[in-house]
Amino acid sequence: QVQLAESGGNSVQAGGSLRLSCEVSGWTDQSYCMGWFRQAPGKEREGVAAIDHDGRPTYADSVKGRFTISSDNAPSGNAQNTLYLQMSSLRPEDTAMYYCAADPWYGGSCSRGPVPEENEYNYWGQGTQVTVSS
Repeated sequence: QVQLAESGGNSVQAGGSLRLSCEVSGWTDQSYCMGWFRQAPGKEREGVAAIDHDGRPTYADSVKGRFTISSDNAPSGNAQNTLYLQMSSLRPEDTAMYYCAADPWYGGSCSRGPVPEENEYNYWGQGTQVTVSS
């Protein structure tokens, strides 16, 4: 059974940094896409970044140059994997609940184009809160 569990959310001041982690267990597909989403109060959930099974990333324009997605198991191979989101130069508008997501991905890389949309993932974590104060 695939399970995702986020951690690392916290309250920080603008300009600060945080590193989010997502423990992924039970994963067996060697071709996959994993990503981070966020949802602010009253807003729709939006894709932030994604990474394919070879470690290639893609980012939303709003976080390019400030956020870095990585995985400690790319290229793929193990059922246990950890996904990270290093966030720097944080802004108040980055305040949101952050979620990690994963799905098998065949037929090419998920990171060659825009960040994949929410409906392309079937596995989700419960979220971790990030609050950035000005």
